Amino acid sequence: MNMQLSNQSLHLHLLRYRLGKYAIRILMYASAALVVLETIAPLAWMFISSISEGRELLSMPPRWLPERPTLERYESLFITGRVSLLGATTSSPAGTMLRGLYNSLLIAGVTTAVCLMFGLLTSYATARFRFVGRQAFLFGILALQMLPAIATVIPLFFIFRMIGLVDSPLSLIITYSGFTITYIVWVMTGYIRSLPIELEEAALIDGATRLGAFLRITAPLALPGIVAVGILSFLTAWNEFLFALILSHSLGSKTLPVIISEFSTQFGLDYGMIMTGGVIASLPPVLLALFFQRYLVQGLTAGSVKG
Repeated sequence: MNMQLSNQSLHLHLLRYRLGKYAIRILMYASAALVVLETIAPLAWMFISSISEGRELLSMPPRWLPERPTLERYESLFITGRVSLLGATTSSPAGTMLRGLYNSLLIAGVTTAVCLMFGLLTSYATARFRFVGRQAFLFGILALQMLPAIATVIPLFFIFRMIGLVDSPLSLIITYSGFTITYIVWVMTGYIRSLPIELEEAALIDGATRLGAFLRITAPLALPGIVAVGILSFLTAWNEFLFALILSHSLGSKTLPVIISEFSTQFGLDYGMIMTGGVIASLPPVLLALFFQRYLVQGLTAGSVKG
């Protein structure tokens, strides 16, 4: 009798364990599905809006799928530079999209290259050398990251106006580099500290210079972290709007976010063109993240324990 009760109790515990395991698994899958839905839904709605007619965008209740999908807006962005809104055809900032795309690629690319070059060397020196004020330097970098961007807009505008760099891509490159390089130094210092120093010491014994040891030993080992901070630096410069709006006035320096914000006509705000511009602007970052996904995940996790 006691053995029978013991078997029943054991089966009951096994059943509870399995139910709890299944419940946790279901909760994990449901949470992952919600995260994916939260990520994909805005992009899907943006694309649907870009191929929908203007009257469908303003209809109530809203239409989830367009009756007659159209690629007119994409044609307008890259070919005609004209757009139809509320039954009228008028010129729009659509013809400036290619120039804005070029400006954004130029500014984001140069900013990323400059920040990686100087930020990695600074990170290596901070991680490997002991000098007076090293901790204060790192905490000062962290304090700069906490500084609100809006607080620096007006001073930077007056500085660039005095030296004649307002309405120039160089002013945006300098501004973005100043904010982004602090992030690279803070992250990569901890990453480089997590790498074994013995490999560098062996290279130095074999006759390599300190710079040669960094380029041949440390940099390849830190490649996941370099790719991660490089992508995040590119995305920061690519998506930035406030400084680009204040410091760029002409087509020669306006970036893609500023161009998209100007998609309005004398007839009103063109939501369809804004959505179309958003689709185009989101493609390079998405493709970049997908291509370097493996390095991005490794770089964001490795080196996070030691700082």
